[in-house]
Amino acid sequence: MASQSLRFKLYSLLSVPIVALVGLWTFVAGHVLGDFFELSAATAVFEEIGDPAATLVTSLQQERRDSAVYLSAGQPDALRLADARRRTDQAVEQFRGTATGERASTVTTPEVRAAIDAVVERTQGLARLREKVDGKQSDRLDTVQAYGAITDTVFRLFDQLITVPRVQLYQQAIGLQRIAHARDLMSREDAMISGAVMSGTLEHDEYEAMEIFAPNRQLLMNEGVAMLDTELRGPFERLLEGADSKRLAVLEHEIVEDARLPRDTTAWQQTVTRLGPWLDQLLESRVLLLTNRSDDAAGGIILRIGIVGVLGIAAILVAVIWSVRLGRGLVEELDGLRGAATDVAEVRLPQLVERLRSGQTAEADTSSPISVSTPTQEVRDLANAFESVRRTAVRAAVGQAELRQGLNRVFRNLARRNQSLVHRQLGQLDAMQRKTAEPDQLSDLFRLDHLTTRMRRQAEGLVILSGAPAGRQWRRPVQMLDVVRGAVAEVEDYLRVTIHPISEGTLTGSAAADVIHLLAELVENATVFSPPNTQVNVTGELVARGFAVEIEDRGLGMPDAERDELNRRLADPPEFDLADSDRLGLFVVGRLAVRHGIKVTLQRSAYGGTTAIVLIPPSLMTDPSTGDLAHTRPD
Repeated sequence: MASQSLRFKLYSLLSVPIVALVGLWTFVAGHVLGDFFELSAATAVFEEIGDPAATLVTSLQQERRDSAVYLSAGQPDALRLADARRRTDQAVEQFRGTATGERASTVTTPEVRAAIDAVVERTQGLARLREKVDGKQSDRLDTVQAYGAITDTVFRLFDQLITVPRVQLYQQAIGLQRIAHARDLMSREDAMISGAVMSGTLEHDEYEAMEIFAPNRQLLMNEGVAMLDTELRGPFERLLEGADSKRLAVLEHEIVEDARLPRDTTAWQQTVTRLGPWLDQLLESRVLLLTNRSDDAAGGIILRIGIVGVLGIAAILVAVIWSVRLGRGLVEELDGLRGAATDVAEVRLPQLVERLRSGQTAEADTSSPISVSTPTQEVRDLANAFESVRRTAVRAAVGQAELRQGLNRVFRNLARRNQSLVHRQLGQLDAMQRKTAEPDQLSDLFRLDHLTTRMRRQAEGLVILSGAPAGRQWRRPVQMLDVVRGAVAEVEDYLRVTIHPISEGTLTGSAAADVIHLLAELVENATVFSPPNTQVNVTGELVARGFAVEIEDRGLGMPDAERDELNRRLADPPEFDLADSDRLGLFVVGRLAVRHGIKVTLQRSAYGGTTAIVLIPPSLMTDPSTGDLAHTRPD
């Protein structure tokens, strides 16, 4: 019965993925609906703005050619140019009325409206451009480039108008856009060459422009045709394989290679006159075909929306009914198991680990086991498995605690032995220094004494890691100046350390050894991580919250993230990790700071290095007038 009950309840669990799948299905339907609206909006925008923009480009191309011919002819045809300008003005007015009207503003995006504003702004400069042409204040190339700047803004508008969500339709639209741009480059070439034929010469800057126009036109044409599918590409391939296209390429090559007009100037006019209108007709028919495809795609999307919507609603109803009827029982049983497991994972086990870390003893069976009341055997088996995991975790935590305690005892015993030897060695060195008066021998003994002092600090570091006190003690208070001097004396590169005036202040004897060790570690770091030719500055003064000691180096400093992480560790030292021995000194500093309530902060110094600020609390400071003071050697 239990297995049969579980089978039905597993069916309930399976209904949950079904619901998720149905939700995904509904999401897909919504996504398809979004595609429909985007596709419809893209078609509407292009039909509303694209047609008058295309008419504007055609008019500007014709006016550009007539303007170039007008500048080059001895007896210019003013009537022809005036007619071209009239058609351009009509196209500009039509574009402005359509693109900036209320209907267009409701279907366009901010990007499209910005592109429309750019076109309108460019067309406002037509009057000034025409004045220069009438007064022949502009040469052919400048005129062609000025009209090209206007058509370029229109093509950038076309780029914003192509927003169809279907990748295939988008690719076809981009291909036609590149072909249209190639057609505009051919129009620029025609305007410049036609004017040069009238004047009889091709200027050097016009030749350089042809070196740019010709290869870019061919590149855009080839890339655009390659992006089209078979139906759209066929007419363009036949056009490129035709005699006129090949003849145009030969004429372009002749102009670029010989830097002069072609030998047969009439061939240029005849070729462009036939090729240009043909290309315009092909572009118009292919754009119409692509628009029809977009409409067909929108109809297919509507059909898919209907199918997906009906199936999705039916599946949701079935899944919801099945899940509600069969899933409630198993959910309640698993919820009880989850609560028990969560209590163990988030409350009982962390409390046990914290007790073990603090040194308290705990047996593996002291934590109550996981137990749930359920009629389903499989759920009871799962609870037993969780209980097995719990017991294993507790035993592992106890074992880790015992291992840490053992390592701490090893550190402490080794360090105590080293401390004993180092203290004896310091005593012998002190006696030897009193017995000799030779400067060389005294210098050697002093260096050996300094090295032994550093060995003592390393041994004390192991003692501190083990959790025990350092061992050195002062019965009387110690002047802060003597504390700082004692810390500097334990540093290898002590000659680079400059002790600035230290304010009057005395430290309790019980904290003197740990504070000296703490400061020595920070000064050692400052000398190690700064250039050997720089000084490390140490200052100290009484402040409102105690006594502050600043240790400043002039090294390269450290990244902000690393400094923030070290400050976090100094404020709340983590458990010592044997794999992270590179930060041993800062770990010792953190342990000592927490032991005495000292705040240690690392900051960026004014020289780009690091400044360590040690704030000793008032509870560790004493009044210097209350009694005798001790020196930096313990009593």
